[in-house]
Amino acid sequence: MGHSNVWNSHPKNYGPGSRVCRVCGNSHGLIRKYGLMCCRQCFRSNAKDIGFIKVCAATLSVDFLNLCLNLMAAE
Repeated sequence: MGHSNVWNSHPKNYGPGSRVCRVCGNSHGLIRKYGLMCCRQCFRSNAKDIGFIKVCAATLSVDFLNLCLNLMAAE
């Protein structure tokens, strides 16, 4: 029983090696939040298509801040 026979003899059901990017198959830099299962490189290239918006605190308008405060108060 050589090394090649033993190396992948047990399937990975847990840990970082069990999860891969659904776009490219990479297991490094995986973003699991919100069920994305996407590596950071693929996320950066597809963020707009997914619907994520980059928000900078310095460029936020007063109207947007008021809207956020109203939404938080409504909960």
